Amino acid sequence: MGTSFLQLPSFLGVLLFSCITLCLLPEIAHAKDTGITRHYKFNIKLQNVTRLCHTKSIVTVNGQFPGPRIVAREGDRLLIKVVNHVQNNISIHWHGIRQLQSGWADGPAYVTQCPIQTGQSYVYNFTIVGQRGTLFWHAHISWLRSTLYGPLIILPKPNVPYPFQKPYKEVPIIFGEWWNADPEAVISQALQTGGGPNVSDAYTFNGLPGPLYNCSAKDTFKLKVKPNKTYLLRFINAALNDELFFGIANHTLTVVDVDAIYVKPFETNTILITPGQTTNVLLKTKPNFPNASFLMTARPYVTGLGTFDNSTVAGILKYESPSHSAVSIKKLPLLKPTLPPLNDTSFATNFTSKLRSLASPQFPANVPQKVDRHFFFTVGLGTSPCDQSQTCQGPNGTRFAASVNNVSFATPTTALLQAHFTGQSNGVYSPFFPITPIIPFNYTGNPPINTMVSNGTKVMVLPFNTSVELVMQDTSILGAESHPLHLHGFNFFVVGQGFGNYDPNKDPANFNLVDPIERNTVGVPSGGWVAIRFLADNPGVWFMHCHLEIHTSWGLKMAWVVLDGKLSNQKLLPPPADLPKC
Repeated sequence: MGTSFLQLPSFLGVLLFSCITLCLLPEIAHAKDTGITRHYKFNIKLQNVTRLCHTKSIVTVNGQFPGPRIVAREGDRLLIKVVNHVQNNISIHWHGIRQLQSGWADGPAYVTQCPIQTGQSYVYNFTIVGQRGTLFWHAHISWLRSTLYGPLIILPKPNVPYPFQKPYKEVPIIFGEWWNADPEAVISQALQTGGGPNVSDAYTFNGLPGPLYNCSAKDTFKLKVKPNKTYLLRFINAALNDELFFGIANHTLTVVDVDAIYVKPFETNTILITPGQTTNVLLKTKPNFPNASFLMTARPYVTGLGTFDNSTVAGILKYESPSHSAVSIKKLPLLKPTLPPLNDTSFATNFTSKLRSLASPQFPANVPQKVDRHFFFTVGLGTSPCDQSQTCQGPNGTRFAASVNNVSFATPTTALLQAHFTGQSNGVYSPFFPITPIIPFNYTGNPPINTMVSNGTKVMVLPFNTSVELVMQDTSILGAESHPLHLHGFNFFVVGQGFGNYDPNKDPANFNLVDPIERNTVGVPSGGWVAIRFLADNPGVWFMHCHLEIHTSWGLKMAWVVLDGKLSNQKLLPPPADLPKC
């Protein structure tokens, strides 16, 4: 299957961009002449899809898998009407969008909204402020994001160039996971038994597993390129439970952007990308037709003790052959890349250490230099007791659980943001989330005997414009593991990271407060810690959770409540009239 490209600005490019936007997305309405407001319609409907010789009915947007591409410019307003035609409750999250004063449009179910019920609709209404790059959208309820996801591409404002070489073409490549079973049944069974979930059957590039799986050769992503050109590849990891290594045989990638933030460019043969992260790379093709085709592959980076999908997704990078050439593409050798070993934490550490904000006058790194509030959160797994009436399949007959500061988040039955906005939080949430672990222990040493978590719907309350430093510490309870933590409503700066237990007396001396990477999802190192800083300048209720979906299901999540400021542009606006009801 071929690929659709976005041509870049220049007069013809703008025309082509308009055409592509409209051709790709027939449901986009003609915006005003200014191009400020873009209308999309997402019909949530069932669609039969076949992969790996298995046909099943999956939940989709507009019958597409993956879902439609949203394309906008920095400064545009998006109005996306989501109509639910399926039996499942639905909510959609616009992953990485700041949602300044528009928290009602953020999307996590029971956090900023009640889900959209069958036959109901909701218009997500938000403006893209000060952001450009690659983000994505996905369902944010249960495991429905396994099929409900798509790219969200933000182009710079008109006539604003990229801070790197202008690419010839742009290609979004979104990584996913495919289950032959229904993922809703997979998580339902895991939560019922207390054990680990069944793993996926394949990874995918743009919904296609590729030729290394049985009965899948016809479902292969093919990227056709010309020699001596520069392509911008926009990678998105929408997989549920797996961090992924990616590489292209005999080609070098130049990383220029992560999580819609420009970075100091660096070259690499392999990228590492966790669920919830995006990475833009420049691919410079070979100067002449190479007489070969090249596999692009991705496979997991694994740190935990649980089972995982140990398979490899592949696509094919094909060069257009010279018109006078009689070369048969089918007879060309197909070269394979070499990816790091599955558990290569040293590669992961080296790769993330190369990420630095551009920190230029045009794209500054506004790192909070003073800190108003310091927090220390442990993140990791634990256990919950088994009901007396059943036998559980977790450790020693318990249930698997996960927590932040030993609080496993209990999802409320009404949305936190509504409870906060109406002042009716009693009985919905407690504002007393612990600022440090209640019982300190040797976090990365021998685990404590008692691995039971507590349960509760607790939030951390911050006054408007509080500057926050948060250290997130992995624990060795049930095995050290890398956790990709995603914060809604903000970007944050990753000022430090290390292995072992965080030392508040020594480690801050090594923090990077000049050009740390800014992003919305960060991997807490396996058996280590990460320190982030952010300014709480966005009023509302903001979810923070592990982007490994099983850990979220087990409770590795919490929320921040940011209070209104004094000025009108520092206050959360009232809820829209069509906000779904629980």
